[in-house]
Amino acid sequence: MTRYRRCFLLLIAFSGIGRAADCAALTEARSYIHEGWKTLTRSNASLTDSARDSKVAQAGPVTLWVAADEDAARIQSALKVNVRKLSNPPSATQESGLLYLPGPYVVPGGRFNEMYGWDSYFILLGLMRDSQPALAQSMTDNFLYEVRHYGKVLNANRTYYLTRSQPPFLSRMVLDVYRGTGDTAWLQRSLPALESYYEYWTNPPHLTPETGLSRYDGGSDQPAPEVVFGERDEAGKNHYDRVREYYRTHEVKEYNVADFYDSRTDQLTPLFYRGDRAMRESGFDPSARFGPFSVGIVNYNSVDLNSLLYRMEVDMAAIRELLDQPRLAEIWSKRAAARASAIRRLMWDSKSGLFADYNFVTRQRLDYPFLTTFYPLWAGFATPEEAAAVAANLPLFEKDGGLQTSARVSGNQWDAPFGWAPLQIIAIQGLRRYGFDAAAERLTLKFLSMILRDFDLHRTIKEKYNVVEGKSDLGAGIRFGYTSNEIGFGWTNAAFVLLWEELSEAGRRSLETQCIAH
Repeated sequence: MTRYRRCFLLLIAFSGIGRAADCAALTEARSYIHEGWKTLTRSNASLTDSARDSKVAQAGPVTLWVAADEDAARIQSALKVNVRKLSNPPSATQESGLLYLPGPYVVPGGRFNEMYGWDSYFILLGLMRDSQPALAQSMTDNFLYEVRHYGKVLNANRTYYLTRSQPPFLSRMVLDVYRGTGDTAWLQRSLPALESYYEYWTNPPHLTPETGLSRYDGGSDQPAPEVVFGERDEAGKNHYDRVREYYRTHEVKEYNVADFYDSRTDQLTPLFYRGDRAMRESGFDPSARFGPFSVGIVNYNSVDLNSLLYRMEVDMAAIRELLDQPRLAEIWSKRAAARASAIRRLMWDSKSGLFADYNFVTRQRLDYPFLTTFYPLWAGFATPEEAAAVAANLPLFEKDGGLQTSARVSGNQWDAPFGWAPLQIIAIQGLRRYGFDAAAERLTLKFLSMILRDFDLHRTIKEKYNVVEGKSDLGAGIRFGYTSNEIGFGWTNAAFVLLWEELSEAGRRSLETQCIAH
């Protein structure tokens, strides 16, 4: 008899749930998550743990890198660690190392031992619901610090991430923290950094003047250090080695491969590396969404990025209203309305009933069903008719363990048959926003049930899952990028807490019944 069958009455530890659970696995998973925040928290009090990085070669004592405008002597004296200043501009820094942040933060887990851009938004949702608002605010303050001193919210706080950001959720984080604290002075202080970060995304090279929308851009045309060292297979080949091998042996129809690969020299081009870094800035690293290895992303306005920028514009309007600045709020509202109109005009495909990424070079929408089609529902600018059409396309993505990332198997981790916690949250909350509560409940139960079954087997919560087979054992399904499935895991932990909280009482009883039945 498994732990999953050994059910008993225990008081639920999580804030806001307030009822007894009948399933041991459910209680144990929630306890694992609650304790996991401590395991995943990093701070300047333990820089040896924070500096540890398996993605690059490390040697010698811990070195902490600080911004050119920081007081390095003060930080070195306070932390008793070797401190070095970044060059100016900081992107010129070639050595790998940990970047200074003032406050504690939660890392995703496993090989990801730093504070990540979009992971942190979903982690914050879990922390806020697990009665840890101070840690949630500390993470938000760290991002505001990054914008002020490093120029943007970073992919993560390592020197090799200085050239790029990740999907922009910062305004959401600021508003979530403010709603918990009511600190108007703090909200006011956040504005310059928020506006600076908005400008990062809405000026070239991210802005595409042809459409007035934005794209991802990696900020460099050099190989990513963490890929060269840290994404190796059993034969010792890194991701870029496998890419070159693929180009030598496969025909590519999605883009002009000569732009990205020189067959005469068997070398990847500078544009390949820029596209590769842009794909990593998107967070979907890698998929085949924009052609093999998604390096064609440099030619696309993506649904997810522009939906997030719409949300940021709406958030900025809300912040200005909270600060009693109606004229400035109106400016942001108009920006949001203009962006929503452009997204719907260029990215809505009425034939497929999906929002699709837009190629501003060929002036065509991408035919690659991807879960980012739910972002306009989550952001709230889809029409009811568009939302209904997207919801009707759930069979493209819905599997026994929840939603797979795309409708295509490519050997990449951000494609079928794999499912990820953040996209479950985005899609489910988008469906709820438009009244598709039954679908949202069904998908929530599928995803949480899969996690519980897998937790009962492995006693861990993982980064990603095969939602077709309903397990975290991925086998040989991933051929590109890194092939591990990290444990921990910050945003999956948060998704469990959040989605459980958003379930109806009937849904919670159903999950407990499924737990007992298994």
